[in-house]
Amino acid sequence: MAKLSRKERHRLLLQKIKENPFITDEELAEEFGCSVQTIRLDRAILDIKEVRERIKEMAKESLGKLKTISPRDVVGEIIDIELGSYAIATFEPELWMTFSNSQMVKGQHIYAFAESIAMSVIDAKAALIGIANIKYKTPVFANDRLVARAELKKKRNNKYIVWVFIKRNNEEVFRGKFILVAIDDENKETGQTGV
Repeated sequence: MAKLSRKERHRLLLQKIKENPFITDEELAEEFGCSVQTIRLDRAILDIKEVRERIKEMAKESLGKLKTISPRDVVGEIIDIELGSYAIATFEPELWMTFSNSQMVKGQHIYAFAESIAMSVIDAKAALIGIANIKYKTPVFANDRLVARAELKKKRNNKYIVWVFIKRNNEEVFRGKFILVAIDDENKETGQTGV
């Protein structure tokens, strides 16, 4: 990319961050052909928060919309949600979540992330996973930045079909089809879920 004027770089910076709030200073610097320090200075001038702060802000706004799952039970951070339609979340696995000999993240943590975003998108007081058809496509490592999208595909009676796709840098690392069963007070008392 040819050297941009400061004014043009600021305009493009605002546009890029609006399009992708997850973009890092390093990625922006590479895209604009400048230093990370230049991007940080530009963000300060434009009063744009760093990526972690932008994500936290988005997550805070989204947590109030949750119904099926409590905010403290969410794995990762939900940054956008439309109840009964879709949800988007981020997750950065930590070193303690990995196998010690390979540094790959254990599947249970990826599954927990997928399950919590699937639960978050449905409009029910309580629910359980009735059936899960999942596929781990490529290994995930500590500190990988994962972005998940859950989409409610179908609702029939007390059952919800939710697809979850988890990506790292636009590469799909996990996908799953979950059939969630809403549990009402009557189901809780009898133990009948209709799975």
